[in-house]
Amino acid sequence: MSVFTEETRARAREIIARYPADRSRSALLPLLHLVQSEEGYVSPAGVEFCAEVLGLNKAQVGAVATFYTMYKRRPTGDYLVSVCTNTMCNVLGGQDVYDTLAEHLGVGHDETTTDGKITLEHAECLAACDYGPVMTVNYDFFDGVDPQTALGVVEELRSGGRPMPTRGARLCTLKEMSVQLAGFADEREGAVADGGPGEPTLRGLRLAQQHGISVPGFDPNTPIRSKAEADRAAAEAKAKAEAAKPAAAPEPATPKAASGSTAPDVKAPDDKSPEVRAAETRQPDAKTAVPDAPGTKVPVDGAPPAPRDARAAEAEGAATNAPAGDGKPAGDDAAAQERSLKEAEANK
Repeated sequence: MSVFTEETRARAREIIARYPADRSRSALLPLLHLVQSEEGYVSPAGVEFCAEVLGLNKAQVGAVATFYTMYKRRPTGDYLVSVCTNTMCNVLGGQDVYDTLAEHLGVGHDETTTDGKITLEHAECLAACDYGPVMTVNYDFFDGVDPQTALGVVEELRSGGRPMPTRGARLCTLKEMSVQLAGFADEREGAVADGGPGEPTLRGLRLAQQHGISVPGFDPNTPIRSKAEADRAAAEAKAKAEAAKPAAAPEPATPKAASGSTAPDVKAPDDKSPEVRAAETRQPDAKTAVPDAPGTKVPVDGAPPAPRDARAAEAEGAATNAPAGDGKPAGDDAAAQERSLKEAEANK
């Protein structure tokens, strides 16, 4: 088992402290990113580390780590190059981009080049159909790529450069990116100041500005309150509203009409879900049917029919519903055909 650095352990404690004491297992996702930031993938040692600090067993951690594709289960290159080969990007040439890179790099899906720089994968969808075909490098977008531009990007990466993504901040390595996904800021000077949104992303905003469309009463400068402040403001507003209400005279009690239902009283709608209320109303104890429930027929105990009665009923049913024969279906009757031929000959 590899030993994680003290910095990683300190960051793990910081991540766990973000969650309530009885919800510490919610820290598992960022912790998996954290161990990946040190080893470049989620190793068995990383699984054991997460299980140790969260008080889980390794099977529980492994089940999560194997569910999400962003957690790599074997050593991954500095740059994860993902090419979208789903329907839209594929129609626009995504598969050609992937095939060109695979041949050039000498690797297939989820394989890493011998220099440890590039891991190639095809992605089912990168959620950027309006920019297709797209590929990402450590989840930063390169839009509208073709085989030659994609080759240029990977060659610059292999030579030590960091090409600028079409959208987003400047590139970082997989390990650096995993630190950010664990919830820690990118410490590189001006790293998040680069890049910007693409034109298709801004199209809706530009149309809204052009036609003067805005949310009524929206002030973009309104500060975002904390949850405690919002709860306090809501409580104060509710108290003021209650104080402003005029005192209402009590309504006289109205006797309930007898319905004859055996169903118990059901609590108010805000206490139970509609499904629970319906189930309790229609079948209170799963044994006694409710007489007035829609579509319910209450069984009545009685003497079973005598054998002779059953035989009589069967005979009556057979008499009124004769079994199907093997005669020809309507339209194939031979007598009708012969008659039609004679009539045709007589009219010649």
